[in-house]
Amino acid sequence: MTVSRADVCAVACADLFRDDGEILASPMGVLPSLGARLARLTFAPELLLSDGEATLLDADGVAEGWLPYRAVFDVVAHGRRHVVMGANQLDRHGNQNISCIGPHARPTRQLLGFRGAPGNTVNHRTSYWVPRHSPRVFVSEVDVVSGVGYDRSAGPYHDLHRVVTNLAVLDFGGPWRTMRLVSAHPGVAVDDVVEETGFPLEVNGVSVTRTPTDAELELLRSLDPSGRRAAEVRS
Repeated sequence: MTVSRADVCAVACADLFRDDGEILASPMGVLPSLGARLARLTFAPELLLSDGEATLLDADGVAEGWLPYRAVFDVVAHGRRHVVMGANQLDRHGNQNISCIGPHARPTRQLLGFRGAPGNTVNHRTSYWVPRHSPRVFVSEVDVVSGVGYDRSAGPYHDLHRVVTNLAVLDFGGPWRTMRLVSAHPGVAVDDVVEETGFPLEVNGVSVTRTPTDAELELLRSLDPSGRRAAEVRS
């Protein structure tokens, strides 16, 4: 079977949830959602998927339980959740900006706002999905801190896990919990990832991101028959 860059990104997003156990997955966006459903169907059968309101769903979208919105805050506060957010800016410590570009008092561009980013990052595991890896996203310093990075004290549940992009997978295993290149996607050179990152990356022991198995490819095509993943990630 032919494997696209979008397929590789989908399984990389699925692998974010590996070994998480029975936790609430909160993936935001096409690829993270597809990855969570793929994980649930394969190596993470205990993963809990929500419709974002009050219903727990299986990987096919069929209701299998009830989780009212008020109860989500109990899950959040006790670290039993893994959210995958986007980022307009990320720095080497994992500080995220989804609020605005430019000075907060007088921004040049208004974005989503802080929303749930501060609470997510200090209360439970957080990963990021970036469909366009570039120096405009991976910056030396974010304009506004929405999600909290490792250079700021954030309590016992602060857990920045990984970053998946259209080029690579990264984590925070560098010196002083800074960003490290874990793997480059097939066909992507390490130098390309470094060039598209606006701060120094730890690059020791970089591997190639795994490709999906034939079984995973079949599942991806059944979960995403219209090919929305390809529209988000260009090969």
